[in-house]
Amino acid sequence: MSMKKESPYDIQLHLAALNGNLPLIVKLLDSGRVYVDCKDKEGTTPLILAAANGHFNCVSELIDQGADPKCKRSTGTTALFFAAQGGFLNIVNFLLDNGAPIDSPSLDGGRPLFIACQCGHMDVVKELINRGANVNAQMKDRATPLFIASQNGYYNIVLFLLSHGAEPDVRRIDGATPLWIAAQMGHDYIVSTLLKSGAFVDSSRHDGATALFKASHKGHSSTIVELLKYHPSLGVLANGESALHAAAFSGNQSVCKQLLAAGASANLKNQDGFTASDIALQQGHKELHKFLRRFEKNRS
Repeated sequence: MSMKKESPYDIQLHLAALNGNLPLIVKLLDSGRVYVDCKDKEGTTPLILAAANGHFNCVSELIDQGADPKCKRSTGTTALFFAAQGGFLNIVNFLLDNGAPIDSPSLDGGRPLFIACQCGHMDVVKELINRGANVNAQMKDRATPLFIASQNGYYNIVLFLLSHGAEPDVRRIDGATPLWIAAQMGHDYIVSTLLKSGAFVDSSRHDGATALFKASHKGHSSTIVELLKYHPSLGVLANGESALHAAAFSGNQSVCKQLLAAGASANLKNQDGFTASDIALQQGHKELHKFLRRFEKNRS
C-alpha cells in the first residue's frame, strides 16, 4: 500500500513530538491541518515518537486528542513497545490505562515485555507482568522473556520471571535454553537460579553442545562450579566432543583441572579419535598438552 505523502504540518508535528514541544503540538492540532495519527514512511505516529523519547506530557496530550495507542510502525512496534524500551514507567502505565494492547507483537514476535527484559528495566517488567503480559510468550525464533533476561545477565528479572511462572526449559529454534545461553555468557548466578528452578543441566543446542561444554569452551570457571553441582555429562556429547576437549581447545588449564577433578576422563576420544591432550597440542597449547598427558592412563 502506498502511504500518502507527508505534509509540512505532518513533519512539524512529528518533530514536535520527538522533541517534546508540547505548545507546538497543541498549536498544530488546534489548526485542524494535521491528523493526530499521521504516519511517516516507517509508519511512525507522533504518539510513538513522544513515547519513545519519554515525553509524558506530550503522550498525554496526544491521547487526549484521540491518538490511537494501537497504531504500529511498519515493523509492528507500538508506542508501548518504545516506552518499555526506554524504561518510561509512567508512560507505560498511562498507555495501558488508555487501551494500549499489552502483548501486541512486532513482526519478529517482540513484545513490550521482551524489550523491557532486554534493556533491564525491572520496574517495567514487573508492571507488565502484574497487568497480565504473557510471561511465556515467544519471539519468532521462540526465545522467551526468560531467555532474553538470562542472556543479558539480569539476575533480578530472571528471579521475578521464574516466580511468575516462566518455564525454565523452553528452547529457542536452535535448541538453546535459558540455561544454555546463561552458561555461554558466564552468568553464574543465573545458571545457579535456573538449575534450582529445575532447568535440565544437559539440555543441548541442536549441534549437541551442552551448557557445560559452552562454559568450558569460554573458560567460565564460576559457572562450571554451579553446573557441576548438578552432575552434567562429562562424556562425549552428540557434537562428538566432550567438555574437556572444549577446555583443551581454548587452552584453559584451570578449567581442565576443574573437569578432571569432577571425574572427566583424559582418555576420552572425540569423533576424530583425538584426546584432549591431542587437541591442546594441535592448538599450540604445549604446557596444557603436557599437563593433560599426565592424566591419561596407559597411553602407548
